[in-house]
Amino acid sequence: MTSTDFVVARNDLEQCKLIETAIPDAAALPADALLVKVERFAFTANNITYAVMGDELKYWQIFPAPQGFGNIPVWGFGEVIASKHPNIPAGERLFGYFPMATHLVIEATNVSKRGLRDGASHRQGVAPVYNAYARVTGDPAYAGRQGDYQALLRPLFMLSFLVDDFLVENDDFGARTVLLSSASSKTAFGLAHLLHTRGRKVIGLTSGGNTGFVTSLGCYDEVVTYDRVTSLPSNAPVAFVDMAGNSALRAELHRHFGDQMKCSVRVGLTHRATDADEGALPGAKPRWFFAPDHIRKRAKDWGPGGIEQRLGTAWSGFAPLLERSLSVVEGRGPEAVRRVYLDTLTGRIPPEQGHMLSLLG
Repeated sequence: MTSTDFVVARNDLEQCKLIETAIPDAAALPADALLVKVERFAFTANNITYAVMGDELKYWQIFPAPQGFGNIPVWGFGEVIASKHPNIPAGERLFGYFPMATHLVIEATNVSKRGLRDGASHRQGVAPVYNAYARVTGDPAYAGRQGDYQALLRPLFMLSFLVDDFLVENDDFGARTVLLSSASSKTAFGLAHLLHTRGRKVIGLTSGGNTGFVTSLGCYDEVVTYDRVTSLPSNAPVAFVDMAGNSALRAELHRHFGDQMKCSVRVGLTHRATDADEGALPGAKPRWFFAPDHIRKRAKDWGPGGIEQRLGTAWSGFAPLLERSLSVVEGRGPEAVRRVYLDTLTGRIPPEQGHMLSLLG
């Protein structure tokens, strides 16, 4: 039996192709293994960050690919079509991290009523959250359009939630105004909602073409285009959360705000315009926010289920905004996947769209 996989060249992300990989059929599955058909998955700019950071953050090792290529991890849904685990029947629906492929073999471990983990050895060097699968058969929160929202935004909202919690923990570093670059991105949208909810002034930095959409979201107090960032008042403390990863923009902001730049956190790479050596900048030193580290800290602070409970409460306040802010676009088959991948890579996807894809025809 074979799976069709969509892979990209690790040193040139514009090069992509389909490959066939051999997988065991139902009869040849090892003990406790599951053969899962990848039904549908979300693809956003966040997946491009996974690819850009694939080596540094070990994303490439999660789903192995031929030498020089990588399979970008995606969040989505799969159906168990064959099972050698006594407590997981065929037909079970799973939500979690999948390859851009038609099938995946999971070595099921830590099985409970709510979920399971993939115990494959090559997946054990990454954050545990990436190896967990929720059992969502019959769960209305993961069905239909609500399920699409979960795939498109729940993992990104988790990042928004963690960055907001990091800022809360540090009293926003004394700032009451927070700047978000790539303000139209879904992670920025979620973070802006959380910041706005707790009374911070939120300024969205975006391109001219996305100004209308960013303004329509209703969670930015001010929207400023990139060519006007130096028009912002620089006499009060600010925090900067960088979703864009644009070295020139970051330098311009640091020089404009100087010592009033109290926090500079790097989260995303939507612009893919980061210099290897940026040199020293005025104000707070830019630093990467690594979500798995913060998850580990809060898991210890809050105890079992603490993160999930707080995230669930935050999500329930955010989810109602999605129907009026996001249109879900579906695509099936290899050509649709290739087109959306390249359009996302080159920034051609309108911000109000969320794409749900499948390599299955």
